[in-house]
Amino acid sequence: MNASRFCILALLLAASPAFAQSVLVEAESFDSHGGWKLDTQFIDTMGSPYLLAHGLGTPVKDAATTVTFPETGEYKVFVRTKDWVARWKATGTPGRFQLLIAGSPLKTEFGTTGADWHWQPGGTVTITEKKTDLALRDLTGFCGRCDAILFTKGDVPPNDDTILPKWRRELLGLAEKPTEKSGYDLVVVGGGYAGMGAALSAARMGCKVALIQNRPVLGGNGSSEVRVWAMGLIRRGKYPRIGEIIEEFCDHAKKSPGTYEEFGDALKEKVVRDEPNIDLFLNHHAYRVETADNRITAVHAFDTRTSEHKRFGGKLFSDCTGHGTVGFLANADSDMTDKGRMGMSNMWAWGEGEKPATYPQTPWALDLEMKDFPYPREHHGQWFWESGFDKDALGDAEGIRDWNLRAVFGAFNAMKNRDGADQHKTAFLTWVAYIGGPRESRRLLGDIVLEQSDIVDKKEFPDGCVPSTWSIDLHYPKQQYAEKFPDNPFIAIAVHDRRIDRLYGYPVPYRCFYSRNIENLFMAGRNISVTHQALGTTRVMKTCGMMGEVVGKAASICTLQTCTPRDVYERYLDDLKKLLELPGKARRETVSSEIIIPKDALPLAGQFGPPTGLDPEKLDGVIIDDADAKQTGKWTSGSGLKGYVGYNYLYAGANSGAKIAFEYKAEKAGSHEIRLAYCPHENRGKTVPVTVKTKAGEKSLKIDMTKSPPIDETFISLGSLNLAKGESVTVTISTEDAGGNAHADAIQILPAD
Repeated sequence: MNASRFCILALLLAASPAFAQSVLVEAESFDSHGGWKLDTQFIDTMGSPYLLAHGLGTPVKDAATTVTFPETGEYKVFVRTKDWVARWKATGTPGRFQLLIAGSPLKTEFGTTGADWHWQPGGTVTITEKKTDLALRDLTGFCGRCDAILFTKGDVPPNDDTILPKWRRELLGLAEKPTEKSGYDLVVVGGGYAGMGAALSAARMGCKVALIQNRPVLGGNGSSEVRVWAMGLIRRGKYPRIGEIIEEFCDHAKKSPGTYEEFGDALKEKVVRDEPNIDLFLNHHAYRVETADNRITAVHAFDTRTSEHKRFGGKLFSDCTGHGTVGFLANADSDMTDKGRMGMSNMWAWGEGEKPATYPQTPWALDLEMKDFPYPREHHGQWFWESGFDKDALGDAEGIRDWNLRAVFGAFNAMKNRDGADQHKTAFLTWVAYIGGPRESRRLLGDIVLEQSDIVDKKEFPDGCVPSTWSIDLHYPKQQYAEKFPDNPFIAIAVHDRRIDRLYGYPVPYRCFYSRNIENLFMAGRNISVTHQALGTTRVMKTCGMMGEVVGKAASICTLQTCTPRDVYERYLDDLKKLLELPGKARRETVSSEIIIPKDALPLAGQFGPPTGLDPEKLDGVIIDDADAKQTGKWTSGSGLKGYVGYNYLYAGANSGAKIAFEYKAEKAGSHEIRLAYCPHENRGKTVPVTVKTKAGEKSLKIDMTKSPPIDETFISLGSLNLAKGESVTVTISTEDAGGNAHADAIQILPAD
């Protein structure tokens, strides 16, 4: 918080007798956050952004600022905070921190009382200099949190959770009237894949766009903050141009969670900022909506760092918040599943050093031993570290996140200080997501509410457009890990309905992407008009991003024709289809300008899109993919393991009777090396039977598919054969005594020159 803002306070506070000679310091506006993180996830319920000391058990660097007081003298001190584990009556206070004034800490340790956000008194302090330094000193590294600090010669402050209540604005010297930001054709709220797709698509089709995101980075669940790798296939189906915009910025992480660098926050921001038709507002939280005659006229948002609030006026609005927040505030028809709803993940990672590393005891975390959670193999706590099933996904999101943190810290405590200690002497935490990765909450209702049966039965809609290729993937508590905590299990299991065309995709109709009762409201992402079951396939990020691309192009038609999103379906559907056939990089300056196709536009993909794995055309020799092999028994298609050839791979359980045969006919005589491609995994077999058969005889091998293939981490050689021209060789993979899942991907034949 800068000095000029406090100069204004001295003039304003005289009009408020209860808070005469008071100074409010919002923690988020500190000059330096040090090692503290700005947390904006729970503004709607607790009233403000706050600073979080997320140090993984090591105290973080001080946050610091300089405050100008209206006068010196004695002030009562209050800090808005909470003991974040008190609601569970847990032992200890992990969120302890100090407030330093002019370099000296107050005697009170904060974050030690109260299960709810409140003003914890810090006693009385004497201010001797009008300009005084403040600092927040973390004492534990375990998620202490500070919302604001009040110095007052008046009363105890109110504890109203309403966003930016009047008294806060007065104390901060903020104008009652918001800063006006108007003239937009489309206002997009939410900067995940859906919001980015909508903003970029609309801007390139000539719309003036505001993109509002309440985090400092773009990408949502697909950012470095959450690190869920982008799933869902793009550039395929009816309109294989859809997804080309997403291709420009999507991550290519090899694991989930991946590394910070793999998620490319800077690239995402650059792609957006390079568009002259987009005004990007990072660190802005939307909290209010103006409506008139079933239309949205403006969205209000405030800067989470300075508290300045702004009014965004526009013709069209797109709710890409994931939670349907804009639609809810506008009284749009909505729905939320009561039972069986999916939860929120907070993933984590750990490493191993050369020397022993200590980890503090965590008596306030979940009381866990190694048997109480799945071992985090490959040094990752993956997507299934999920809780909050059927909890209040909106009103108690902070509680769900905090429970997840207690589970992670409790698990690592078991690894370091309990029955896993001998095995993990050098282990240390490298990353824990403090931003939750939610899967399901509120959904907004459109002219069609897409159902599971529509997708499985491939019901055709004239406006079907976005290809959804993910299985219907719903998450539930995994019972074997729920015994200790049946009220809120923290490990999930995925239940799949794989009756989905996972290559071509099911075309989700455009009518799922606009509100049925708010005339100028679009939606894209996991809050579109689908049932709980159908959400299981549409919710993954690349699919959500493609929804945004469609919304952006539809918004340009609405702007050009001065019509509603519903009119696009009823009157201008052919116009939308033409825009969906354009390359993602196609652009026009305004909605009435000529469309230009740049030279760097991507080549048109086919109905099955470009290969999602290794491109067979770019590999040496002859590649025979699993799609061209002869299957016997039940094989399951997969694409979650990276490094596969083509579009997917197949796997089958041990002793299931399944077999698959790859056949090649020699184009010329000579020596041919035969190689087998597979992706290693811990659940693959160590003795997978593979036979190589020619007219001269048969060779049998056992392949350990838990180990990485030795050739380019993709192939293993099955040996070389002398083949006559036209002679056939057959490679067969079976499941008998495989010792785990048999994996079938492709074979490679390398004829000698």
